[in-house]
Amino acid sequence: MSDQHDGLDFTAIVEQHRAELHAHCYRMLGSVHDAEDALQETMIRAWRGMAGLREQDSARAWLYSIATNVCLTELTRRSTRMLPQDFSEAARPDTPPGTPITESTWIEPYPDQALGLPGGKASPEARYEQHEAIELAFVAALQHLNANQRAVLILREVMGFSAQETAEMLATSVASVNSALQRARGAVAERIPDRSQQRTLRELGDRALHNLVDRYVQAWERSDVDAFASLLVSDASFAMPPLATWYAPRYSVVAWAREFSLNGEWQWKTVFVRANAQPSLGFYSWDADSAAYLPFALNILSLRGELVCDVTAFIVRAIGADEPNAYIRFPDRPMDARQLTGTFERFGLPGQLN
Repeated sequence: MSDQHDGLDFTAIVEQHRAELHAHCYRMLGSVHDAEDALQETMIRAWRGMAGLREQDSARAWLYSIATNVCLTELTRRSTRMLPQDFSEAARPDTPPGTPITESTWIEPYPDQALGLPGGKASPEARYEQHEAIELAFVAALQHLNANQRAVLILREVMGFSAQETAEMLATSVASVNSALQRARGAVAERIPDRSQQRTLRELGDRALHNLVDRYVQAWERSDVDAFASLLVSDASFAMPPLATWYAPRYSVVAWAREFSLNGEWQWKTVFVRANAQPSLGFYSWDADSAAYLPFALNILSLRGELVCDVTAFIVRAIGADEPNAYIRFPDRPMDARQLTGTFERFGLPGQLN
């Protein structure tokens, strides 16, 4: 089977846009796993429809039209993904971690560096930088839009397509696109911080970021609750999907840490990584039987100024226990193979630390 059609090289066209199409599917679906399936379906449909592509200059819009409609179909078949903060109220500081909710409920972390997400804006018309539009808060906000509004906002404000191009992709009118965009803008603006993580990181600078992360790591490795508390803003939150339980503000986070994760019973090591265009840490807990530190959670840090405002820790241990108290000792739970593949392996993190 030839990759050539009317002088157009299908493989070359696809590879040119594959990384940004994957990110697009992730924004639409909130799941890297679902995004991979959607991208594969997009490639199949694109191959079958290659005869409809007349010139290479129109390939990007053509591929985005296919990918968006694949995602819209998928969104009719499943529930909305979210973060624990969108699922329930913050727990009281004396509340232990509760029973996990199935992982398909939760937004998944995105390995931006591993997949080569491009920097800057997709076009001069785009409102959001490509890295801003992969930040955890932004992706979470998108999931609150209905499917059509989500598609319109991403195509117009992230990818920079015109209202006419977007209308053609979605088989609707320019007026409908503009109306959906206005509603989507307002809904997203209510849910994302005034200052993006990219702007915060630029203002903070590499040296100050390194210092902040280093202090955060030292606090956890020493189980130093006071040092950990000093790095949090007053309204900080800490969430741990697949647990629905989350803690806020700072005094609740600190009380939880003192009673559970930083009570001195667990030993931690970390590896720095980038997830959702934010500083992140692969956390490992000591396992005596293995005589090694084994993967426990991928922690995405959200910053405000020189402090941490939110932590989302994507835990990779099994959730099959019937008794809720099992999750008070979550580091004792065995590994969840699917979650491990979807986080640590996908991010290139080692399988253990010595």
